[in-house]
Amino acid sequence: MLDISSRMVTTRASSARSEHHRRTNRRSCSVMNPIDASLEHVEVFTTGALGRPGQRTFFLQMSGEGSNYHVKCEKLQVAAISQYLMNVLQDLPPADERPIASSMALSSPSDPAFVLGRIALGYDTHNDRLILELAEMGDTDEEDEYEELGRIRLSITRGQAIAFCEHADAAVSAGRPPCHWCDGVVDPDGHVCPRMN
Repeated sequence: MLDISSRMVTTRASSARSEHHRRTNRRSCSVMNPIDASLEHVEVFTTGALGRPGQRTFFLQMSGEGSNYHVKCEKLQVAAISQYLMNVLQDLPPADERPIASSMALSSPSDPAFVLGRIALGYDTHNDRLILELAEMGDTDEEDEYEELGRIRLSITRGQAIAFCEHADAAVSAGRPPCHWCDGVVDPDGHVCPRMN
């Protein structure tokens, strides 16, 4: 068992789009066999989005030890993971090695392992690794508190964490630009600004 720091962050998606993801996910992946994976030697940990701004779908991708997983998530979850990792990295020595930029490109996801719900993050001081545990989103209205949900646990280096944060920040900021007047988002088709009308 890893000696994980007690500093944890948990986030849960709450948008209407997540409700759709949850229903889709229940049919496709976890009803029969929930994923339960642990990757100690991660080769790729990245994120990205598919679709046009305003309609993007975000994914986390992790691979190693002969396995490759995609997890569907929300933009805010990607931003939260990046922010937490950067906070932890500020207290650690600089990374010696980092993945090359081309390895951070998201591969085309086929069938996601699950839709992301809870996220637990910590630091393994003994092995100098950042630990992430990604859990499947569950149905909050179900009475069965022992519902089996998918879970992926991964261990990444400081270099992988830095590369993920930089790539994640770029992916998050690549969406719709904010309006200079009202801070609302500007769609490709235009924007009705309440301050200008």
